Amino acid sequence: MSTEDILCKQFGISRTVFNYVTNIEKDIKEKYFEKIDKVREYNQYKVISAMQEHKLDYTHFYWNTGYGYDDAGREKAEKIFASVFHTEDALVRPSIASGTHALYLTLSSLLKHEDEVIAISGRPYDTMLTVIGEEGNEPCNLKEMGVIYKEIPLIDNDIDSESAIKAITAKTKLLMIQRSTGYSFRPALSLSKIKNAVEKIREAYPDIYIMVDNCYGEFIEEIEPSDIGADVVVGSLIKNPGGGIALSGGYVAGKKVIIDRIANRLTAPGVGKEIGLTYGTTRNTLQGLFFAPHIVSEALKGALLFGGVFSSLGFEITPTLEDDRSDIIQAIKFNNKDMVIRICEAIQASSPVDAHVSPVPWDMPGYTNEVIMASGAFVSGSSIELSADAPMRPPYIAYIQGGLFYDHAKLGVMLSLEKMMEFDEIKNKINLI
Repeated sequence: MSTEDILCKQFGISRTVFNYVTNIEKDIKEKYFEKIDKVREYNQYKVISAMQEHKLDYTHFYWNTGYGYDDAGREKAEKIFASVFHTEDALVRPSIASGTHALYLTLSSLLKHEDEVIAISGRPYDTMLTVIGEEGNEPCNLKEMGVIYKEIPLIDNDIDSESAIKAITAKTKLLMIQRSTGYSFRPALSLSKIKNAVEKIREAYPDIYIMVDNCYGEFIEEIEPSDIGADVVVGSLIKNPGGGIALSGGYVAGKKVIIDRIANRLTAPGVGKEIGLTYGTTRNTLQGLFFAPHIVSEALKGALLFGGVFSSLGFEITPTLEDDRSDIIQAIKFNNKDMVIRICEAIQASSPVDAHVSPVPWDMPGYTNEVIMASGAFVSGSSIELSADAPMRPPYIAYIQGGLFYDHAKLGVMLSLEKMMEFDEIKNKINLI
């Protein structure tokens, strides 16, 4: 049985949709896949080198109980992450519940009453607005702690360094940069743009902390934000660096003085990094890191296919196929609520887990609008596995990310297009080609 036969017979994909997608796929493979593979290869060797440098061995997968004192595997994982990100130290823990939690830990550790933080990459992601206190009125937000918040809009999808420098005052302690697109409709900030901004800011203010939210961006390029001047980078283990294997957790990598403060916030002053049970997750965390460069390359290839297919049908996408990518997210603007729901239904239906479930919009904690989320994942909420989500607000943009294997993303594209065939404008366009 051919690939075409199994896709059409097992998954109900029409020959029309199969041919439409495979024709676009040929062009995308020829133009873009080689560049992705070169970055993957470089990062794969970087990860292996870090593991060998710190003499990772099988005994580091053992774990203890109670307080977690003398957990050699935990300490080894943190040294390996620090080497991969070229930082002085790192905190890598399953007790960091999410990327938002890692960011909150970092901000609340470094900022005190009447300190100021400035977001210089525009409006942050929805959950961060709750953390800051810009949205909702949740206890323990930064504003309640007396932290002053300002933000500088992007200009032509670039950091406005001049405005950022002018906005800094004697109270400004930290500048935060969100690398990924979040729920905006723009390409993720490239590391070249971030580097340019950091260098200009450092000339005027060499001692100010610069934090980069690195979620969705790890291993997209051969370097990380910590290689271009960021004091601290923050992310989630159930996104890129977990490789689809990590069960939970987050990481923070940066200067030792910063990591020490964050560790004290996570546990308690005086014990810091010395305690914290890993619950036997070290093997998954490090195997996930080992897989990550390859998995990220597969997700990028899948994002390109989604972008190529839906842009060919006249939908606006970001990033475009020609843009330099700095995260794994492919955003598609539908201007149609029902289409957003259909593409999420299709991605759920293509999943190996919970494929029989239909996602519906709901009031997700930390978000101001209802959100629909498709995620039939082995690790709940993992967005390095093929997933999609969208806030239920105009202009109705679907954000697609992940795919542990390109073949899975390709199935998701085909089922998405099959679902879209119920809309006459889509059906007519495909049938005309």
